[in-house]
Amino acid sequence: MSQPAPSERLQQVLARIDAAARAAGRPRPRLLAVSKLQPAEAVAALAAAGQLAFGENYVQEGAAKRQALDPALDAPLEWHLIGHLQSNKAALAARTFHWVHSIDRRSVVDALAARRNPDAPPLNVLLQVNVEGEAGKAGCRPDEVAALAAAVAAQPRLALRGLMAIPVPHPDPEDRRPAFRAMKQLFDELAARHPAVDTLSMGMSDDFAVAIAEGATLVRIGTALFGPRPPR
Repeated sequence: MSQPAPSERLQQVLARIDAAARAAGRPRPRLLAVSKLQPAEAVAALAAAGQLAFGENYVQEGAAKRQALDPALDAPLEWHLIGHLQSNKAALAARTFHWVHSIDRRSVVDALAARRNPDAPPLNVLLQVNVEGEAGKAGCRPDEVAALAAAVAAQPRLALRGLMAIPVPHPDPEDRRPAFRAMKQLFDELAARHPAVDTLSMGMSDDFAVAIAEGATLVRIGTALFGPRPPR
């Protein structure tokens, strides 16, 4: 059985996002296509269908794709780092990405700010929150958000835009709703202190409808757009 064309998959996902937003009475969130481990050709095909924002988990993989694709495409792509960032990769990340979703400690804030080109626009950043205190998962604690946000806001080369979370992957997406709801409360508190905050990144291929209902402004979708990831 033949697979749907990239344009068809994109339209199907956008239609599902629209339906979820209408059902919840929420604004339609932005779509971030998660292109982790997908070849550059697959990214180019989806870009040709109109999707221009892509999320990568690995700094070097994202840098290689941007180097390959930016000169070849008519429309500039928007590159997001959504995976864990080590401080020793901060220089390459600061040069490569327009957004970093995974800020969870002060050392990364300082490293990115020091290495962002002063001639480039400020780097858009989200704070990753381990909202359920899951052992071994990246992300700051909810009670660390305010101080970390203040550290970002003090850096002129960074732009604080909001929060990101990956809830515990309960088999039933409904069981993730409390985490999404807690994130929305944190987001509203942060936006009250920092008026430029406008992005709540949460929800993936199997739970984005629940995330949208709870207030996501950006959803990160990979499998529904690209199909199963190739092995790394």
